[in-house]
Amino acid sequence: MEYVTITKDNIDDEHICCAISDKKSVEGYAAKKAWLKEQLDKGYTFNKLNVRGKVFMEYCPSEIAYLPVKADNYMVINCFWISGKYKGSGHGKELLKRCIEDCKKQDKAGIVVLCSDKKRPFMSDKKFFLKQGFEVCDQTKPYFELLYMPLQENVEKPVFRDTVKEGECQDNGGFTVFYSHQCPYMSYYVNLQKKVADEHHIPYEAILLDSKEKAMDNPSPFTIYSLFYKGKFITQELMAEKKFTKTIETLCEA
Repeated sequence: MEYVTITKDNIDDEHICCAISDKKSVEGYAAKKAWLKEQLDKGYTFNKLNVRGKVFMEYCPSEIAYLPVKADNYMVINCFWISGKYKGSGHGKELLKRCIEDCKKQDKAGIVVLCSDKKRPFMSDKKFFLKQGFEVCDQTKPYFELLYMPLQENVEKPVFRDTVKEGECQDNGGFTVFYSHQCPYMSYYVNLQKKVADEHHIPYEAILLDSKEKAMDNPSPFTIYSLFYKGKFITQELMAEKKFTKTIETLCEA
């Protein structure tokens, strides 16, 4: 099967895998494409299988990555997804191979990816990367792990920035969500959760990470979406109305 690299020339005609036909995410889909166009000019790469499905890998130089880590001259894998019938067909290995080849051409020190202690929604699977030769190089609260693959000798291991060490943000008496346009689902779910929180008379502050500088100062390493309640990290998992309502009820009872 053919693989396609998203460029400024074809991005308007190519789909970007997530939320392909999800009507509720039209706004977020457009925001993701706009964000991608800016990042492509800076060295961002989006490779995908040429099918109408979620088979893709996004990566970029650490110098432009929305990831609060210290990782000079590394490549950062951002979003990586192999779904449905395409799982177990070697596409993940092939996409990673292409990333490694690109890193070597650019003389990168290695590759780094954000994972967690176990498989969690919207996060790369740690087990896959360990099988491909990655190692855990740092950890931070409550369950985030940084994995890396060195491509040169005697390279410095990547580490999380101090901003994410405690998993806390300013307490506004309710919810604070930090999100970015790296994912096309964000606008819909953030607006939905704001509506639900308002109905329960609970503060809900949405902070858009619209620059690398803001992302680097984020209190959570997961800059796609991180939810806090009264200053404490709750989850990186997007929640629809029913689950978010249950979360509110659970937290209010505690």
